[in-house]
Parts: sequence; structure tokens; C-alpha cells
Amino acid sequence: MGRPTTSSQENVPQDSLTVRDNRTGKVYTIPIADNAIPATAFKAMTAPRKPGEREENETERGLRVQDKGFLNTAVIRSEITYIDGDAGVLRYRGYPIEQLALRSSHLETAYLLIYGSLPTKEQFKFFESEVMRHSVMHSDAEGFFRSFRYDAHPMSMLTSAFAMLGSYYSEANPSLQGQRLYTKGDAASLATMDRQIYRLIGKATTLAAMAYRVRQGRNFVTPPTGLSYTGSFLYQMDHLGEENYTPNPVLEKALDVLFLIHADHELNASCTTVLQTGSSLVDPYSAIAAGCASLYGPLHGGANEAVIRMLISIGSPRNVPAFLEAVKKKEKTLSGFGHRVYKTSDPRSFIVRKTADEVFKVTGKDALLETAMALHDAAMKDEYFVKRKLAPNVDFWSGLIYRAMGFPLDFFPVLFAVPRVVGWLAHWRQMMLQEGGVKIWRPRQVYVGPSKRDYVPVEERVPVEGVKQTPSRVEHGGITKRTMLATFKGKSKL
Repeated sequence: MGRPTTSSQENVPQDSLTVRDNRTGKVYTIPIADNAIPATAFKAMTAPRKPGEREENETERGLRVQDKGFLNTAVIRSEITYIDGDAGVLRYRGYPIEQLALRSSHLETAYLLIYGSLPTKEQFKFFESEVMRHSVMHSDAEGFFRSFRYDAHPMSMLTSAFAMLGSYYSEANPSLQGQRLYTKGDAASLATMDRQIYRLIGKATTLAAMAYRVRQGRNFVTPPTGLSYTGSFLYQMDHLGEENYTPNPVLEKALDVLFLIHADHELNASCTTVLQTGSSLVDPYSAIAAGCASLYGPLHGGANEAVIRMLISIGSPRNVPAFLEAVKKKEKTLSGFGHRVYKTSDPRSFIVRKTADEVFKVTGKDALLETAMALHDAAMKDEYFVKRKLAPNVDFWSGLIYRAMGFPLDFFPVLFAVPRVVGWLAHWRQMMLQEGGVKIWRPRQVYVGPSKRDYVPVEERVPVEGVKQTPSRVEHGGITKRTMLATFKGKSKL
């Protein structure tokens, strides 16, 4: 791997890459497998340090591969999800997302993503019963959620709640039970792993509903029996004591479809965070909590919320042309268009658009729909956006559905996180069971900071001033402001 080549190969196609290091004149042959090369091969490409070159470059220790933002770095071999961004293709375990959305359900697709095949009737019945059986929370969770402020963001509550779950199950913690708890691959290890999978999927909706009820000032609802996964979720959020309460079937189905298409999306930011965290062999609850925190960011799980805020700011269809001109001048941000992966269209957006039509038949059209349609049509006809391949993505329509269903804006990321737990667990399980065991993820860096320098006594230092080079001054108010103006013993030490 990455060995120097002393003689030229015959001019025939080979599954390898030939690299000439012009610093030394050496030629290296790097094997290509599945259209990928091992980054570690470049570590063999050493060279003597040039006169005056920084020692921190570590030139004599081998070449490093720099990839800011992981634009072209594969960190794992996976069998789970395939995306062809240029063709607008998304498949779970080989099955097109369009077929699954039409014929499957979220929990059946969860089985597929985690275990690799579509279940038989009996297999699905067993899996569904285990997930639903593990949806009930310990009574102590009520005190946990009540400890949050009434206006706490639901994603903050959900992230904390996933981490809190880990404290209940000592048998699930590799730090307590041994680091090979999930990597052995024997029957006992798999059973322990599956129990945590049932718990996390089952309790995800319960925790989300509890976060919702805190914001609504309502008592918590015990998960019901006899309802579907999304039906139970809606029941826990909305039930106020009505007899024989049953969620609307159209909304229940729409939520199930949205959960299915959001269940996984390969190595996105949050999934990568789960795997990065999981590579230390921490318990799965902590890893899922880390993924939830990553998804909380506006560049990830907050995108559909940003779409609604954008449409509200536009106001009406007649303001769309002016808004798009402002986008071109980089004065405004166009949310819900374009995707890091998809360069044509997001295949999920077509599914969501159809689902939106079904929901609007029940709820009535959202007031923002006309503005959304005007924006969609104008952008799709504008050469500026067409040339840049900025087509509507899944977030553009899903936000409108959630709004029509009556969910508050800050709950949108929760509706993204709950189904994505499935994908996170599928990738986590795959990594735990991969050949060769789990290696902790430890990326390299290109150090560009100061070279070695000696410590300077405080009285001899020259002040360094400037933006980003000194701590910012912040405004103080209330108790702190008055305390700063008061006199008391020991004040000079504060």
C-alpha cells in the first residue's frame, strides 16, 4: 500500500493509482478498491524538510490529506444507504425511497435499515411489539422534564433526555460492563444491543411528546396500546382526557411518511457525530444525544424551520421577485433550495409534495402556500437558480406540512430527530459489528500556528490587541450590574 514503484507498469488498465512525488522523484502505486483509495497510503510519501520549512509540517513523517468539511472523504464502508446526488437517487439497503414511501411504513423501514432486509409478517410483528413495549418512561422522567424552564427549546430538552436515559441502564454502559460489550457479535452481545435499539426507538416519541407537553403546560400522557408508532406519538402530544381518542388517520399517515423519508440520509453531520462519539465505545444513549445536538444546528435539522421563517418574511406572492433579487445580491438567504449532496432534485421532495396535498385536504391550505408556490415557480424559471442547480429540497415542503398540522416552529427539528434515531442506530450497530473491530476516530490536522516560543514573564509582555485576539466585553444587567457597583469584602478579587 503506497509503496514506491521502481519500474513502469505495462500500459494496461489496473485498479491502482500511480502518484509521482515531485519533491523526491519517487513514484508510488496505491490500490483502488470500490473506487476508493486508502488515505494512509500517502503517509508513506515522505520527503526531507526544505531549508527554512516549519518543523510542524512534519514533512519527513509523510504526506497528509486535507479535506475541510469532509467533501471527499470516506470514513467507513457501509451497506445501509446509497445516494447519487447527480441523479437524485436515494435508496435504503437498495430499495428506492419512492417505493418504500408508497408501500412501507416507518417501523418496517427501521427494521430494513438496522437489520438489512425487509421483515416477514412475523418478524415485523415481533419488532414492532418490542419497540412499542419499550416506549413507556420511568416515572422519574416527569421530574426531569419539569426541571426545565417553561420556554426551554424542545431540542435542548430532547438532547438532554437522551443522555439522561443512559443513566437508567447500567447494563448498557461499556464503561461499566467492559469495552467489548457491543463488539463481540455473540448472542448475548447482540441481545444487549437490540434491547437498547428497542428502547431508543420506542422512547424517542415519548421523550419528544414530553418535551412538547412541557411547552404546552400539560400533564404527561402514558403511551397508549393498540396504536401505530406515529399514532401513539400524536396521542401522547394531544390527548387531553377525551374518551376513545384517536388521531386523524390522514395526519397519522402523513407523519409516518415523513418519518420514513427522514429515517436515514447516509453520513450527514448528525450521523457522523454519532459515529465519532460512538467510536470511543461510549453507551448508545450518549452517542444518540450527541447526534441530536448536531442535528439541532440551523445548517442541519433547523432547515425546514428556516423555510417557514423565510416565507413569513416574504409576506405574499407579489414580494417574491424582489426577494429573489435580494438573494442574487446576497442580501437574503434562500432556504429550502439546493442540497450539499443532491445536484439535481431531492427525490424526497416529490414524496413530500404529494403528502402535503393530502394533509391540506384535511387541514385546509396554509396561508403561506401561495407564497411558497410563487417562490417555487419563479426560482425554477430563473436561470440564476437553475444554473446553480438550486432545486427545492425536502425541507421546503415538510415545513409547510408541519405548520399545517399545527406544530410550533421550534418543534420542527424534533420531528426530524425522532425518525433519524433509526438511521443513527443502524450506522452505530454496523460500526460496532464491523470486521476488525472499532477504531477510535482521530482525524489529523494541518497545524499553522506559532512555532516553538519561550514563556514571557507578565511584566515583560507586549499587549496584543485587535478583533478576535482579545476577549470581548459584554454588557451586564440586573443583579450582576448592581453587584459590580456595590462594595463588599473580597470584591477586589472578583
